[in-house]
Amino acid sequence: MSLDRRNAFYAQSGGVTAVINATACGVIETARKHPARIGTVYAGRNGILGALREDLIDTGAESDEDIARLRTTPGGAFGSCRYKLKSLDEADGEREYRRLIDVFRAHDIGYFFYNGGGDSQDTAHKVSLLGERLGYPVVCIGIPKTVDNDLAMTDTCPGFGSVAKYVGVSVREAALDVASMCDTSTKVFILEVMGRHAGWIAASGGLAKRHRDDAPHIIVFPEVPFDEADFLARAKRTVERVGYCVVVASEGARYPDGRFLADTGGTDAFGHAQLGGVAPVLAQLVRGRLGYKFHWALADYLQRAARHIASATDVEQAYAVGRHAVELALAGRNAVMATIVRTSDEPYRWEMGDAPLERVANVERKMPKAYISRDGFGITKAARRYLEPLVAGEDYPPFVGGLPDYASLANRPVPKRLEPST
Repeated sequence: MSLDRRNAFYAQSGGVTAVINATACGVIETARKHPARIGTVYAGRNGILGALREDLIDTGAESDEDIARLRTTPGGAFGSCRYKLKSLDEADGEREYRRLIDVFRAHDIGYFFYNGGGDSQDTAHKVSLLGERLGYPVVCIGIPKTVDNDLAMTDTCPGFGSVAKYVGVSVREAALDVASMCDTSTKVFILEVMGRHAGWIAASGGLAKRHRDDAPHIIVFPEVPFDEADFLARAKRTVERVGYCVVVASEGARYPDGRFLADTGGTDAFGHAQLGGVAPVLAQLVRGRLGYKFHWALADYLQRAARHIASATDVEQAYAVGRHAVELALAGRNAVMATIVRTSDEPYRWEMGDAPLERVANVERKMPKAYISRDGFGITKAARRYLEPLVAGEDYPPFVGGLPDYASLANRPVPKRLEPST
């Protein structure tokens, strides 16, 4: 194992975004500028599973031009996964982490860049600790990514700004459609957005509202216990005054007792409650109690894949956290996450920082009370001041034949050197 020049491992984790590949671009391009310190950047095929399976991708086989095109390409270029490593205290937990170290050792990997949310930052932190214990130290740098914007210690999370822009645009455009037809057709339109425990995405729908009667008329936040009577009364008053009502609802809306409005009873790969759709629940409530004609829609994957309407701020910050992660590693930092630090609202200014992984891991940042209006159905001026810079600017991908032209990498596999993990 060389002490001066080590290879790097980069993995994407969890739900992908419109700009996570811009972060990958930042990591790889920056690493290529330091060939004396960083050898090959390997990527995990399908995220951390690529390390556990020793299924590595040689990004060195990609041209500079194709790597640069990642900046304008949505999705996860190397594949991602929803896979939570076991706790080190569990029976097989240490075995999984030892497998990661074995793979890193076999491929002379000394740098680990993990691009994901809170669970990913926890994994990076544990790898840094176990590597030291096993005599194979690995420089572990977390890179923030989550459309939910719920990571601690960073002003915002790359991926969120573009989702926020998509939701704000969609609310404004859909409201014009509903307003055109409300006299004889739909009275209530409900847009369901992501956000299991934090209402940042739902709040971004509020950016579409400029005047009192503009949409959205109701925002349903996870942070505000859902009051059925208040919701129905607000919807009825709005229809009677405006002619229609547009609702933005977070998937994580909850009753006062903590139950999700749309809990299916199952759990996902991370042990989180599987949600079945809050929009149809609200729609049936509107029809059953108020008798209004309704439509509902799920932003779903569309909101996080919409690179064609990505925020220029988000793209720039996504690339910057990838670049900064490599710079932190080369500066000798370890077990930290690259962060975005806001230094000014007006004009909007930001810079790069870092935070210890142990302070980021598994901590959810929810909407501050000061960002939610007193009635619980809208956003405040403070929220708007926070959100508006994050959706600013356009960064269009190249178009060919009227459609976006996105990168497609070869993703050449790296020969395996270990026996398959049992």
